[in-house]
Amino acid sequence: MTKILLADPDPRTQADLRALLTDRGFELDAAADVQQALEPVADGDVDLVLCDLALPGGGGLRLLQEVRALRAETAVVLLSAFGSVQDAVQAMQHGAADFLGKPFAPDQVLVAVDRALEKTALQRENHALRDALDDRLRLDNLVGSDPRMQAIFKTVKAVADTRTTVLVTGESGTGKTVLARALHALSGRRNGPFVEVNCGALPESLLESELFGHVKGAFTGAVRDKAGKFEAAQGGTIFLDEIGTSSPAFQIKLLRVVQDRLVERVGDTRTLPVDVRIVLATNRDLEAAVAAGEFREDLFYRINVVTVEMPPLRARSSDVPALAQHFLRRFAAEHGRPPLRFTDAAMAALVAAPWPGNVRQLENVIERAVVLGSGATIDLPDLPALLPGRTAGAPVPSGAAPGPVLPLRDALAEAERQAIQRALQHCAGNREHAARALGVNRSTLFHKLRKYGIH
Repeated sequence: MTKILLADPDPRTQADLRALLTDRGFELDAAADVQQALEPVADGDVDLVLCDLALPGGGGLRLLQEVRALRAETAVVLLSAFGSVQDAVQAMQHGAADFLGKPFAPDQVLVAVDRALEKTALQRENHALRDALDDRLRLDNLVGSDPRMQAIFKTVKAVADTRTTVLVTGESGTGKTVLARALHALSGRRNGPFVEVNCGALPESLLESELFGHVKGAFTGAVRDKAGKFEAAQGGTIFLDEIGTSSPAFQIKLLRVVQDRLVERVGDTRTLPVDVRIVLATNRDLEAAVAAGEFREDLFYRINVVTVEMPPLRARSSDVPALAQHFLRRFAAEHGRPPLRFTDAAMAALVAAPWPGNVRQLENVIERAVVLGSGATIDLPDLPALLPGRTAGAPVPSGAAPGPVLPLRDALAEAERQAIQRALQHCAGNREHAARALGVNRSTLFHKLRKYGIH
């Protein structure tokens, strides 16, 4: 249960806040001075502090500074009966989540509490992700000895600690999200939130409200003001995935944010400044989309400041052994298995596979092998049918005549087509299941079905 600390010496204020917040299901604790308030904060038992600016023992600003030093992810909302605009500005500069003047309306308190707790939850989620996925966040641990990957690493290191907008392109599963997280982790914003939004997963009617927020009454169901993802990413990074799927109407509004770092909530006329680093990703050819009138040219040139193109795994097969070993070590540790190794035959199959789902598919294949395997090695029978015209575990006859030599692009396309057909056959034609088995999203699979004329 969410716990809120009421640090206010006024019994009336405490009683009013207690009645309001307990009715909403929050757990409440109280403190009469700075020292008393710091004890539960230091123990990590508090999610949010509502603190009077004139709190005995040093005042609300001192408590705010102590809380920021002890538990930076714990939000603080300052309250004052005599607060001025200058006090509010000073409070926000010191890291307060909000500033409310007394007397306040119940709706004001609830909006401030919801907004502060939402930001706290995002920060804690990011701290947890940083701890759990630490090996994915540091650029030096992004595996890739291929010259193209080394060039990408060099670019990322050069731009990470700037506010420059970065566009990451490449097929699904090539590691665009991992790269965006690395950009954030290497920047001076690393202690701020990393907010990820999949623009392709949200219906157009919700995308604008989700990113920019809305005010009460803006549309049916908007019962209160709600901050958007751009506000939630304040001081950190926002990652907009699948930006190529967005509509022209949404692109106009995004252009303003990219240009001026100003957002306007749905239903509001005021603009709010946001201090965010913007990273975008797409698996579409945006230049072709601009030429076709499907993507705004002015937005394209605004986001195409620094572009990082992630190569498909089939184009850097020399990285497969290192990536496979990397995933093998990680999943063996995560699933409580002793150290494992690949047989030569298994590794050869991994290197030769076409990998239409790229690094994500390789990662899924290795995790599956670790979870389902029982021996000390990962061998061919532990792998799915990866190679064209072949089932897992079936050796290639030594005397078999080789087929005709095809141009590399055609050979890779044919291997990809056959892998998709096998997945569809294995999943009884269910495209959603086939996409999951291949380690790609549905839109990527549908695109490739159209490309190869598979019905």
